[in-house]
Amino acid sequence: MTSLLLTVGALLTASTLVAPAAGAAPAETPVAGVPAGWEKIDGPELAAMNDEAAGKPSLSATQATADETAYLAIESVRNEKLVTAELNYAAPNTGALRARSTNLGSWESFAFEWDDATETYALRSMANNRYVAVELNQTGNSKNLLRARSTGVGGWERFSLYYSETLDRWALQSEANGLFVAMEYNFTGSLQYALRARSADISGSWEEFVLYDLGL
Repeated sequence: MTSLLLTVGALLTASTLVAPAAGAAPAETPVAGVPAGWEKIDGPELAAMNDEAAGKPSLSATQATADETAYLAIESVRNEKLVTAELNYAAPNTGALRARSTNLGSWESFAFEWDDATETYALRSMANNRYVAVELNQTGNSKNLLRARSTGVGGWERFSLYYSETLDRWALQSEANGLFVAMEYNFTGSLQYALRARSADISGSWEEFVLYDLGL
């Protein structure tokens, strides 16, 4: 993976998340659509990875429970662009997530909030403080579109996070429809590079992402 190239004002303190030095987690039951070598990452494990990326003392996943909200930037593997919340888009696509930016700002910053009860993440845009929802009821190219538009968290705003240590890549699965998030590289117009929860499996670079710790 080539290093993330950003212009002036870029993430000088950002670090690519990597697996912590602690021993490997026990093998998990295979999940449909998840290739071998990918594992589901919970809040404490992600916190441990954040600490490792920030150069803090390495903690085991069970110890890293103090702060289970991670502040991250998301890069598409397919086009090496940062995911942005399109706040200036008109309805019904206001807040649509698109992998189209080479600059880092609040539009490209997200809080991954872990919930112990559901064992899932909610993604909150740092630009408008809204949660990312999967638009199950929209049609056409907007069906299953990810949008930063919710003030609360329900089933449409819940995601599972997977990581491949071999590839050093990440994937997101919607809890609302069980499908993986893909970056729509072949779309044209305003939704080119949009993120949609529409893939049955992690089949390649369209469903793969790099996460960068914002150091917040």
